[in-house]
Parts: sequence; C-alpha cells; structure tokens
Amino acid sequence: MNPTIELLKSHRSIRKFTDQAIPRELFVELIRAGQSAATSSHVQAYSVIHVVNPQNRQKIAELAGGQAYIAECSDFLVFCADMKRSTGAAERAGADVVRGMTEQLVVASVDTALMAQNVAIAAESEGLGLCYIGGIRNNPAEISEILHLPEHVYPVFGMCLGYPDQRPEVKPRLPAETILKEDYYQDEQDEAQVADFDATMNTYYLERTGGNKDTNWSEQLKPLFTSKLRPHMKDFLHGKGFRME
Repeated sequence: MNPTIELLKSHRSIRKFTDQAIPRELFVELIRAGQSAATSSHVQAYSVIHVVNPQNRQKIAELAGGQAYIAECSDFLVFCADMKRSTGAAERAGADVVRGMTEQLVVASVDTALMAQNVAIAAESEGLGLCYIGGIRNNPAEISEILHLPEHVYPVFGMCLGYPDQRPEVKPRLPAETILKEDYYQDEQDEAQVADFDATMNTYYLERTGGNKDTNWSEQLKPLFTSKLRPHMKDFLHGKGFRME
C-alpha cells in the first residue's frame, strides 16, 4: 500500500499534546494545503480563525463542553462556513445578489469540511496530531461573538493541532462493503454487518479501557437519536442570515 493511503488509514484523534509549538512556517503551509482542496465553483466559502488569545481559547474550551485540550494544544483553529466574502465580491461586480439560500449553506459547509480535512492530512503527514471539535456548535452564538463572526458566517467545527503526547489505537470503521453500494442503495446485509461491527467495537472498547467500557457502536449511537441534538442550530443559522429557502 502506498504511504498516502497508509497515512489516511492511520488517523486517530489526539487529545494530549506536548509543549512543542508548531513552527509558523509549517503552520502556514498547512493552511495553504487546506486551500488546495476542491471547492464548489471556486467559491472558497470558508474562513479559518486561528485562536491565539489564551483567554478566548479557555472560554471556547468551556463553551465546547469542557474540552481542556482546546486550551492546551499548540494551535487551535475554528473553521467557519463563509458566504460573506463571495456574495460581497459578486455584488461589487454588479450582481443582484440573493443571500441566505439553503444551497449556499450546503456549499459553504461542504467547502469548509473539505478544506479542513486537507489541513488534517497535511498535519498528520508532518507527524502532528489533531482533534476535530464539533462541540463548537454547543454554543455557536457565544463563540461567534468571541470570534466577531459577521452575518453569513458560522462556526462549523474547531480543530486542535499539536505534537502528540499519546498514541491511541486506530478506531475501527464499518466494513467497506457496508457503506459501498453498487448501482443503487441496498441494505439487505446491513443489519448482520452492523451486528458484526458491534462485536468488533465491543472488543475495541474493552481492550482500550482495560475492561471498564463494555459497549458497542449501536449503543454509542443511542444518545444521538433519542433527543433533539442541538435544536438551537436552526434559529442560530437563521439569525446568521441563512434563511434556508
């Protein structure tokens, strides 16, 4: 297998970092690598906030669910879906711009995720570790205020970057044959394959925790689908100008 594929398959979330700082030149190269990701119609509908202020990082760590590594990692980024820059450019070029459409929200969110994943891969290729922070969306209005995010810009997720001070095992994924469908959607084998995967994940959790975590993939999903997850996001996005028409 070639080194790039091996790198991609070795991804793991890092939540403990050394005190070593990422050199500025390397940090900028990671951002440039992110910019080379595919982008819908060359819109480049993202902005990245490099949160340097330690007080702000601590506030964000608390707002994101008490994730201390936000404050402890070498560098912390907030990836934002940004339709302000591109719609403004089109307007200045003479367009009668329509803002806040659902497709604009989708394009900006996808562009942001693609850009961030390029940053992640580039970072891991340099021996760095990272952890995505979806908890940014726990309190998006407060975090937007800290970061001075304007209308038509919203924080999608954060990313901790630094030199790893741990080496956790790679978490198993569903079998390729479960998620890869030929010609059309078919799920006749999904239930059996998920059951096998639950057994795999149960072994993983038991070994990872020395027998203290006896659960599986399906059990871990239950809290995500037994309540309305982050119901505030709809009103928040409306307030940011994404009317989703």
